Amino acid sequence: MNRANKKTVGENIPDAQEDARWMRLALEWAERGEGTTRPNPPVGAVVVKRGQLLAAGYHRCAGAEHAERMALRKAGTAARGATLYVTLEPCSTHGRTPPCTDCILKSGVSRVVVAIPDPNPKHYRRGITLLRRAGIAVTTGTGRNEAQAMLAPFKNYILEGKPLLSLKMAMTADGMIADSLGESRWISGPEARKVVQCLRRTADAVMVGVGTVLADDPSLLPRPALGRKPWRIVLDSHARIPLSAQVLNDKYTAQTLLAVTDQADRKKIRRVERTGAIVLVCQTENNRVDIADLLERLGAMGLLHVLCEGGGSLAGELVKRSLVDRLYLFIAPCFLGTSGVHVLQGTRWDMAYKPEFRWNEMHLVGKDSLLISKRK
Repeated sequence: MNRANKKTVGENIPDAQEDARWMRLALEWAERGEGTTRPNPPVGAVVVKRGQLLAAGYHRCAGAEHAERMALRKAGTAARGATLYVTLEPCSTHGRTPPCTDCILKSGVSRVVVAIPDPNPKHYRRGITLLRRAGIAVTTGTGRNEAQAMLAPFKNYILEGKPLLSLKMAMTADGMIADSLGESRWISGPEARKVVQCLRRTADAVMVGVGTVLADDPSLLPRPALGRKPWRIVLDSHARIPLSAQVLNDKYTAQTLLAVTDQADRKKIRRVERTGAIVLVCQTENNRVDIADLLERLGAMGLLHVLCEGGGSLAGELVKRSLVDRLYLFIAPCFLGTSGVHVLQGTRWDMAYKPEFRWNEMHLVGKDSLLISKRK
């Protein structure tokens, strides 16, 4: 029987290439929810029958219907005998919404393809087992690598109780992020800056040190936002932020969080709070905000992914304390010399104790190079 004939029969006969094709589409739908689902993971699902797409769905935000429910609702009775592709194991317990395994069983689909199991030890493979016991064929592992990368923040949150931390830095070929006068616009090109906006849209929070606010007065919002509203986090141990800063004066001020220590001026804290921003008094580490304590508090808020955009002192502290999970380095083909501001300001290591990362991806982005790494 050739492939064309296979697609016309009533049964769902596994085809690895077809499974990979439809799972890629499910992953594309899952991307629509990145940055909006906290504390839930972004998930996509598609319903396919005889090689034809019936419906697709994704999880929009916590409390909204899950991807599987959306896709099966759209497919209606046509889902009977179809295959459901989903990027994460369907839930089997009651939460804000009923278990997805219930609606899958009622839908009449004959096969479910799952990219990865639920990383939560309490739920790991429970949904898969339940579906199989009910007579539904379940295939796992299709699109595993892509799904694992997308769901890494959720896994980090579930297993460690804190968000995944990505560090993004744009630097010259000799490791500088600004010249001797502190000027940094623009080390990277417009194509690289577009990629940064994409990164912001996948994050639950964008974090900088107060030095970046003093130097550049950024909004830290993704442009265009496309429905994303990440938290803006400013590490400001002694509450030096100007009350005129953008993050304290736009319509998203309620999404601004200032992390300070108990050494910060109380009057200044009250003034900042009157703008609508949140001030979080964190534990102290070497006269600064204890970033590990801050990350635990952000985890308690349900944040899955924090994107740090520097500056150099904050980046150096993060690397020194082994808090960076992902590293995005944009390297411009230019030099500033030794008088510039170094990408990891104020740090030094002996060769035997140097922090190491593993390069996972390398891309040309316009005139710049993008290196993506995970901590070794």
